[in-house]
Amino acid sequence: MLYSLTQYLLEQTQGTEFGEWISWLRVFRYITFRAAGATLTGLVLSLLLGRRVIAWLRRMNFGEHYESKAAQHGATDVTGGSVKRGTPTMGGLLMVGVIEVTVLLWTPVNHLVALTLLPLFGLAVLGFYDDYTKITRRSGDGVQGRVKLVAQAALGLFIAVYLWSLPETRALIADLRVPFFKYPVLTDAAWVGGLVTVLTIMGSSNAVNLTDGLDGLAVGSMVIVAGVFIVLAYVAGHAKIAAYLQVPYIPGAGELTVVCAALVGAGLGFLWFNCYPAEVFMGDTGSLALGGVLGIIAVLIHQPLVLVIAGGVFVLEALSVVLQVGYFKWTRRRYGAGQRLLRMAPLHYHFLKLGWPESRVTTRFYILGFVFGVAALATLKLR
Repeated sequence: MLYSLTQYLLEQTQGTEFGEWISWLRVFRYITFRAAGATLTGLVLSLLLGRRVIAWLRRMNFGEHYESKAAQHGATDVTGGSVKRGTPTMGGLLMVGVIEVTVLLWTPVNHLVALTLLPLFGLAVLGFYDDYTKITRRSGDGVQGRVKLVAQAALGLFIAVYLWSLPETRALIADLRVPFFKYPVLTDAAWVGGLVTVLTIMGSSNAVNLTDGLDGLAVGSMVIVAGVFIVLAYVAGHAKIAAYLQVPYIPGAGELTVVCAALVGAGLGFLWFNCYPAEVFMGDTGSLALGGVLGIIAVLIHQPLVLVIAGGVFVLEALSVVLQVGYFKWTRRRYGAGQRLLRMAPLHYHFLKLGWPESRVTTRFYILGFVFGVAALATLKLR
């Protein structure tokens, strides 16, 4: 909106005295300027609206009045804290709303931007329904897992087919790129690319959802990954830099820099209220949507496997659940009684069981996130 308005004013006043006065509006043509503006806008809007949204969630009685699964397994007993019942959830509504508004303010909507904003809203609706079901049932059981998986898979398949159907974006699906390699390891492999696309979006959405168990953990880790993708998206959308670094140039992908910047700004603003002790939880409304949009952006800049590195914290969290469940089932079949690899999964609960304070777990996971982020950025040069 701001971009279109400023460019319209510049065009209409070109060659006039008034046009000279407003010539400084040309700065809106620079993606870096608009990304900075989106970061600040997302942050300020989140801070200004946060208290009002939390108060509204309390009035609507949208709080976790049921015992969380962590509490059911005694994780909160380890830290000496409470079950956190009554803390408002569905705070993801704030983040998703701020991100949508911020992006629309600071960037012209091309088809790549639309492929992030529309699924972001759709996944938020899915998460909202899941949160609402948990609240109304007063239990930790929301929408069936298979329903969420089918919805995520359908979204991933739609995006894969859409990108493959357009000549200018077909390579995003047909060619498979691997970090640290200059050239695609597979070409004309649409089925493989389509499968990677679906798994990236599904995996990212659910991994962030699994990570959302401690105050500030999921949103802080998301901010780190989104910060990495600010750089990756800018490179992908800049022809000269992309050619120099020998990464695929994606026309229009530069605008995804603004989307990532909005994620960072909104995430930092939400973290103000979500840090320990949390005043609000994002719920599945936020975690499913934010995780999904990170996966989508990774696909749109042709770097889905780099997300595995940048989002290493999310990968470890999801992998811990897979290994825990798989090992338990295997030992039950083999020995008649299931055994556990970890004291509790996802991974952050394991460290709570070991006696680590919640804030320590979160901070150390942030440190891991920064390390993974640096490793992801290194893939730009180490090829």
